[in-house]
Amino acid sequence: MLRVGLTGGLGSGKSTAARRLAELGAYVFSADEMGRALMQPGEPVYAAIVDRFGAGVVGPDGLLDRPALARIAFGDGRDGTGRIEELNAIVHPATIARQAELVAEVAAHDADAVTVVESALIFQTKYGETKDGGEGRWHRRFDKIIFVRAPEELKIARFVGRSSGGKTLSGEERGALEAEARRRIANQAETERNAASCDYVLTNDGSVEQLQAQVDALWPVLKELGRQRV
Repeated sequence: MLRVGLTGGLGSGKSTAARRLAELGAYVFSADEMGRALMQPGEPVYAAIVDRFGAGVVGPDGLLDRPALARIAFGDGRDGTGRIEELNAIVHPATIARQAELVAEVAAHDADAVTVVESALIFQTKYGETKDGGEGRWHRRFDKIIFVRAPEELKIARFVGRSSGGKTLSGEERGALEAEARRRIANQAETERNAASCDYVLTNDGSVEQLQAQVDALWPVLKELGRQRV
């Protein structure tokens, strides 16, 4: 079985690449979706977040108020990052453990499978199955890493378009979303710096079809590697 990490910054197109890999036959897991599931009421992660950040991050419906949590995590640390690390220390270990469980389940019934974990934070996270730090954290979790890259202005435009939900934005609204996109991109700088360490790089500066064609060309390579690792 081949364990693949799929990463890229905000608006890079990694989710589009992930969907195409799933269509081709890969077992694809989204770190974001796992994290959201673990942050639901009744889950230990939910309880730990409320205990750490307070009842103010819980909405009237009992669910986490994600915008309120994001404001605290990204804006309250004295050095600008302190509280996001507190949140990561709760969410990341549980998410990575869940990833390992799902990959092991696939391996148990499909020995030559290709599993793909889509995550923007493969390089940033300080947590995982090993304690050695550095490259070992992600090299022991994945056999190959795919990086999806795109020009910054295009990533910002995609984020604004996705966040607007199709409605016409005022200049102020657009400016706020663009500022939010730039903040998130800056927070993902570690991902961009590690692009050269990745095994495969897909460039998403054109149409969806062009990105899918790159994935299609890579798929036979991944399948063969999966068979070789049986």
